Amino acid sequence: MSSSPVSRRAAVVAVSAALGASLALLAVREARAQPQPPLTPIKFVLDWKLQGIHAWYYLAEDRGYFAAEKLAVAIDQGDGSAATVTKVMAGAYDAGFGDVNAIVQSAAARPGAAPVMVYMVYNRAPFALIVKSGSPIRTLKDLEGRTLGSPAGGAALRMFPLMAARSGVDASKVKWTNMAPNLQEQMLLKDHVEGSAVFSVTSYMNLVAQGVDPDKDIRWFHYADHGVDLYGNGVVVSRQLLKDKPQAVAGLVRAVNKAVRDTVADPDAAIAALMKREPLLNAALEKRRLLYTLRTVMLTPEVAAAGLGDVNDARMARAIGQVKEAFDLASAPAAGEVFDRRFLPPLAERRIAAP
Repeated sequence: MSSSPVSRRAAVVAVSAALGASLALLAVREARAQPQPPLTPIKFVLDWKLQGIHAWYYLAEDRGYFAAEKLAVAIDQGDGSAATVTKVMAGAYDAGFGDVNAIVQSAAARPGAAPVMVYMVYNRAPFALIVKSGSPIRTLKDLEGRTLGSPAGGAALRMFPLMAARSGVDASKVKWTNMAPNLQEQMLLKDHVEGSAVFSVTSYMNLVAQGVDPDKDIRWFHYADHGVDLYGNGVVVSRQLLKDKPQAVAGLVRAVNKAVRDTVADPDAAIAALMKREPLLNAALEKRRLLYTLRTVMLTPEVAAAGLGDVNDARMARAIGQVKEAFDLASAPAAGEVFDRRFLPPLAERRIAAP
């Protein structure tokens, strides 16, 4: 008995559909079997041991922002924001979280060899002088005849004459006692010195850890409020990475920018990412450090206008001049040798409101 034309057509359709599905499945399998483009490895060094101010890098990793840019970013702890610049310049790392003022010094000493900053994070350099709230030092002029503390060669100490000159203070009348960085707050609290030149985002939480309320028990003189117009830390890349893999630099900047915005929107998520790497940290303290940093050195009116990551050219020129003055540099590098904005995402992707 022969089949009807209808049943024959149905059989042909069924076979065609099955064949099409098989071919589609084969294509998917072949696509999966094709070698994927390799991720670009980037060795990245922080400025210090893990703290809340590093949370966005780990948030970027957890949310796949680095992977989406075809990057494999390996993050190491550091031992100073100036040391980050030295390590990147030496080729030990491709990129890092370092101090733009250290780049200025390196660019003056070795033109064409110093790393370049491609994303500014600290819109205000976090240099400050701290005294006890009950201290007779109520203005910068009151520092004359006093004894202050600082690590030997500390950046805040080196920048002090700039602030003094712009505030009518005779820097020669201020005495200094050298001490280890981890003893600065302790020496102040025990009255071994009358003030200390510090890195505010570190000192703030050191004071909290010693049972001091830094907002009530400490008087702060932020250099940025007294004529020192410096920028601070940001994402630094090597000249080699910039030359050989500019697309990786652009991807790194995009990933960090997304993570910084996410951190501002949800600090708890950023701190959770940090705690996964170092469970022994105090999450509450590190969140407080993060929020203090956002409030005091990152989310400024300038950032509200120009967006995250960028700098003001006229201010950068002034800052370079101030670093030249403070460190008695032979020459002042051009702003383009220090900061390169070519890799910044569009302004719409960097917009963020000041608190």
